[in-house]
Amino acid sequence: MPDNTSSRATLIAFSVVSVLIVVGLALILLSRPEPVTITINPPAPTLTPIPTATPEPILVYVTGAIAQPETTQLVPFGSRVQDVLDAAGGVTADADLSRVNLAAIVHDGDQVHVPSTSADNEQVDTAPALPTASGGPVVYINTATVDDLQTLPRIGQVMAERIIAYREEHGPFTSIEQLGEVSGIGEGTLEQIAPYISLD
Repeated sequence: MPDNTSSRATLIAFSVVSVLIVVGLALILLSRPEPVTITINPPAPTLTPIPTATPEPILVYVTGAIAQPETTQLVPFGSRVQDVLDAAGGVTADADLSRVNLAAIVHDGDQVHVPSTSADNEQVDTAPALPTASGGPVVYINTATVDDLQTLPRIGQVMAERIIAYREEHGPFTSIEQLGEVSGIGEGTLEQIAPYISLD
């Protein structure tokens, strides 16, 4: 009889220990934090800018009252008349700059002529590619500024601004006749300025 009692006590003790172990394991599992997912994003690729081509320099022929007359000057693309005169050594003391638009943009193959105050009969229009205050040729209407356009006959500041506004709204002019679509430019005005303008 004592053996049965001892065996029963041992079995009960074993059962209690087993239950405690199971409960302990359950508590340990429940108390563990959930795993954290770590995402590694690769760096974004760096875009290499596409190099832009540098415009070639242009050649401009210069004549008249300048330090180096009748010479060809190599100047950067987009240069103005003043830049060309500087490249040619500047003007002489008798240069009549009142008849020269120093702000006009020059193009490859243009001729810049500076008249002299001592030559009474000298006309600015002997320089076929130089816009001047007296209306000499040539004004490139697709790149001309307000000042450039005002060198044309019968074109003042208001009309010059209208031409540029039309160009910005509709794009570059494709023909000389298209200028007639600008408000205020009639057939008479178009006929007078046509010899002094070019598309490019």
